[in-house]
Amino acid sequence: MGLAASSGLILLGLLLLAGGGEALVRGATAIARLAGVTPAVIGLTVVAMGTSLPELVVSVLAALDGQPDIAIGNVVGSNIFNLVGVLGITALITAIPVTGAAVRLEWPIMFLSSAVLLLLARDGGIDRLEGTFLLAGLIVFTAYMVWVGRREVAGAEEEAFAEQANRRSVRSPAAQLSIAIGAVVAGLVLLVLGGRTLVLGAVEIARLAGLSERVIGLTVVAIGTSMPEVAASVVAALRGRTDVAIANLIGSNIFNILGILGMTALIQPVPVSSEMRSTDMIWMLATAAAVFPVLRSGMRVSRIEGGLLLLLYVAYLATLLF
Repeated sequence: MGLAASSGLILLGLLLLAGGGEALVRGATAIARLAGVTPAVIGLTVVAMGTSLPELVVSVLAALDGQPDIAIGNVVGSNIFNLVGVLGITALITAIPVTGAAVRLEWPIMFLSSAVLLLLARDGGIDRLEGTFLLAGLIVFTAYMVWVGRREVAGAEEEAFAEQANRRSVRSPAAQLSIAIGAVVAGLVLLVLGGRTLVLGAVEIARLAGLSERVIGLTVVAIGTSMPEVAASVVAALRGRTDVAIANLIGSNIFNILGILGMTALIQPVPVSSEMRSTDMIWMLATAAAVFPVLRSGMRVSRIEGGLLLLLYVAYLATLLF
């Protein structure tokens, strides 16, 4: 298989992942609405986790295929890219306001999750017991965020949701449910196919270019599977909905560690190389720490700060490639 064919597999895999994630989120959101769940709770659960589904599928499949550097590099690389790459790009488009909750609650949990992952990996791997521990942390965090979301949901949103729920539809509820379930099933199939195609192409490129699976996982695969976060944050910035950009990125990073690595390790224990522990996980923790003063400074991320964050990501790529 040549370089062009391998690149084509990666592109096809990314397209399948994007389509599958979109179908799954739309289907799951429709089911949640038919079940009477408010938009706030849907946003905190289905949509937030949906943008991380490509990472989940790729990491699980890579671990099962015996490519642990891609499995864990995908998560670590995505977290670094989200914090300094995506946030930097978004801030360059427009300054991003920072909510108090992002500083008081979401950032500390993200930083703690990153530190815990580094500690768990010190013995050279994440086993099933540690994966279960990470998943339990995700369940507690999600339950708390849903509780907060239900308490703080605006009255206007409740009224709008009630109006939408009561509005008559051309299709019956049973027909709507069937379509939504079909979208979920189709989304899952596309995600699995896309994940397997992307991993196959990435591994082949690593072999042809003489790059390690670690570097491919931390760059090509990590950036590729982070495209939902890129799209969500950039579109939010362009539409003036920057209030959701930071929450989306921090929430995705939390889910990447607790959910994706937790689920992956539960299915297949993941070895962690010494280079990943001593370099890349340290970078992940360092970028999380570096973002904190940026979030605190004036409770907004300015264009200058966005540019500095982007330069930090370029510096990280330089350490990988040169």
